[in-house]
Amino acid sequence: MAARPTWRGIIKLALVSIPVEIYPATKSGKSIAFHQVHEPSGKRVRYEKVVPGIGPVDRDEILKGYEVSKGNYVLLDPEEIEKVKLESRKTLDLTQFVELTDIDPIYYDKPYYVVPADDLAEEAFVVLRDALKKTKKVGIGQLAMRGQEYVVSLKPCGRGMVLETLRYADEVNRAGSYFRDIGDAKPDADLLDMAETLIEKKTSDFDAKEFENRYIDALKKLIAEKQKKKGKRIIQDEEPDRIPKGSNVIDLMAALKKSLGDDKKPAAKRETSKRSAPAKPAARRTTKKAPPKRAAGGRGR
Repeated sequence: MAARPTWRGIIKLALVSIPVEIYPATKSGKSIAFHQVHEPSGKRVRYEKVVPGIGPVDRDEILKGYEVSKGNYVLLDPEEIEKVKLESRKTLDLTQFVELTDIDPIYYDKPYYVVPADDLAEEAFVVLRDALKKTKKVGIGQLAMRGQEYVVSLKPCGRGMVLETLRYADEVNRAGSYFRDIGDAKPDADLLDMAETLIEKKTSDFDAKEFENRYIDALKKLIAEKQKKKGKRIIQDEEPDRIPKGSNVIDLMAALKKSLGDDKKPAAKRETSKRSAPAKPAARRTTKKAPPKRAAGGRGR
């Protein structure tokens, strides 16, 4: 494997030690790189490391400093920080196993692929992988890398495993402080039924390839257009960035019907027949809402 591992060490399960390597499972997507430019001269703005009263300094003269009191620092060089004595620098001890659904998705941070370090480690690696598969559990432990100790989860992924760094509890804002103003009212049953039907209609297997970064494409078009117009200012969207107000129940019902393709005249006829006094039982049955059809190829929920 050509890529350099992010971490090399041992996964420890009780008395079993498995040498492994982990590699980033994701990479940076498409992006547009902008530089800061001094408009009058058209030249790039550069940054220098400057000490007040001294001026620009060499990067080799810079260390990390922790301020213990105003203007007084304890200085640490990179090697001192890297060699902090911590067991999890070389060992991931699986101290707990939980159900996958026990971990709120908001705690997940960054994924890494885990592979056995050598052929001798493969047997124990496969045993742990398949044991996690059969028990439908996720291993939890702590691992130190790149100047930080992380809580991590470990789960099977194809022929290998995926390790995901998790956020600590104090890194997650409490949801209640944001949701407390949302009322306890129950939604209208008909609206809820139509929304569920719409969800079923649009249910399919997730395929990440179906989505592209349209913002990057739009920026590239803007840059090309500005080149043609020799730097003339171009504003493509003249509308102010106002947040649209929520619709009322009548608008919501109409929108849901339209989304389902149920906004045609036959629906109005059914409403009329429903209100007519001498309606026959058979006619009443025809006005009953048909059970939602599942979309072809979709998965039931």
